[in-house]
Parts: sequence; structure tokens; C-alpha cells
Amino acid sequence: MRIDSHHHLWDLSIRPQEWMVGDGMEPVARNFNTDDLRSAIAGTGIEKTILVHATTTHDETFELLEIAQSDSTVIAVVGWLQIDSPGAIPQCEKYLEANGGSYLKGIRDVAQDLSDSNYLAKPQSIATVQQLGKMGLTYDILTKTPELPAAIELVKACPDVQFVLDHISKPYIAREEMQPWKSLITELSSFDNVSCKISGMVTEAKWNIWKVDDFVPYVDHIIESFSPERLMFGSDWPVALLATSGYSEVVRLAQSLTVKFTERENELFWRENALSAYKITKM
Repeated sequence: MRIDSHHHLWDLSIRPQEWMVGDGMEPVARNFNTDDLRSAIAGTGIEKTILVHATTTHDETFELLEIAQSDSTVIAVVGWLQIDSPGAIPQCEKYLEANGGSYLKGIRDVAQDLSDSNYLAKPQSIATVQQLGKMGLTYDILTKTPELPAAIELVKACPDVQFVLDHISKPYIAREEMQPWKSLITELSSFDNVSCKISGMVTEAKWNIWKVDDFVPYVDHIIESFSPERLMFGSDWPVALLATSGYSEVVRLAQSLTVKFTERENELFWRENALSAYKITKM
């Protein structure tokens, strides 16, 4: 059984997705529910998924928890908190007490592209994440290259927290840039409590004209840095539809980039590392 560690669902009649701006948004500018998810994963070997917030609203996280409670495909939720807010932990406690609260396994805030690239290293952000760790929750790091130094400072300050880096920190693949992303990834991966999702890459490449080889130097560095023992598959579906023909193409890409994995390494990548990182004990 394979697990998708990172996907989204949304209903545009409930709330818009504010990131849907500009040309080329047509493939994702509709509603996506769990029936669409099951149709997308059919035939790919993916059987269970981890549902991640797509907006910075508390209401969405409550809705995702209810979805997890009612649909057996979804085995965990990564919800949203504004971690530099003193009210973040009381809000998280409300999530845990809500319907489906037991499915909350991770928290994420949006650090990428903020005007304050040091957001993750702010004292209140660090204090919040330290407390999340005490609550048994994993923290997802959503950054691009400019925010990676602050992410490293956050990880240094939280040795008892499990972290998961989303989307290999979105390197500038379309521009074929490796540095300083490469060096920063090396430093971040030196902390054993950080895992990484091989996900979200196609939308950082040249949409719909990318080749597998475009991703090889980035993923090879991720594999060398984290090792298969700390890597997991994520589809970033349906966002990935912006740059692919569908869910199965994302799976095939991941298979191509990890073709040298042993049978045991594949078990870790496609299933066990996600279960471990998010402390999922029942499905």
C-alpha cells in the first residue's frame, strides 16, 4: 500500500483560493472532493492520503478534520495556524477538540514569499512550534530558498519537534538554479528530526514542457542529503494539474526519480516514512 503525504481538496463555493490568479489556472479552478481524489488515485497504488490545508483560515482546517473523520481514504490532516500569533496554541487545542480532531497530525504556516523572510525564526514562531512538538504534532516547513535560513534557525531551536520539509523547498527549477538552495538543503538535512517530501516540483519547472531530467539534479541532492530513510512521496494534487496531465503522471515522475531505490527504500518512501513522521498508528 502506498500513501500520498501531501494533497489538497477545496470547494470554491465555500471559499476562494486566493492563489488562483493569473493565466493557466483553468485546470484547478473547480471543486475537488474525495470522490475526485479516489478517481485520481485509481490504478496508481496510492490507497491512503494525508490532507493538507490550502488556505490560511481556521474554518478550512475544521472542515478537513470532518472530511478525515468521514472518509477512510484520508488518514491524517495537516492544518493551518499563524505561528507568530500568541493565540496559535489555544486555536490548535480547538482543532484537537473538534469533530475529527484525532486526525490532526501536523501543522503548517505559509512562510514562502513573505516580506519577512525571517518569519520562521521569530521568537513567537519558535515558541509556538516548540509547544506543538510537546503536543505530539509535526510541523511542515513551507519555504522557498529565501526563507530556508530562518527554517534552519527554527529547527535548531526545536530539537524535540518532528519537521517535514514540503516540496523540497521549491527550488527555482525553471531557471535551473541550484545555489544557494543546494547548500541550505545540505545544512537543513543535517538535523535528524527533519524529513522531506518529494512533491510540488512540477509547478516550479516550466509547466507542461518539463522533462524528467529537469528534476534529476535537485532530487539527487535531496536523496543524498536526507537519504531514503527520511523521504516521502507527495502528489500536491490537484495543484499539480497546472503542470501535468493528471495524478498518475506525478506518480510516474516520482518512480522515475527514485528508480535506484531498493525494495526496502521504496517501502520507506511510499509508506512507512509518512506514517512515522506524522505518528499515524491507525488507518
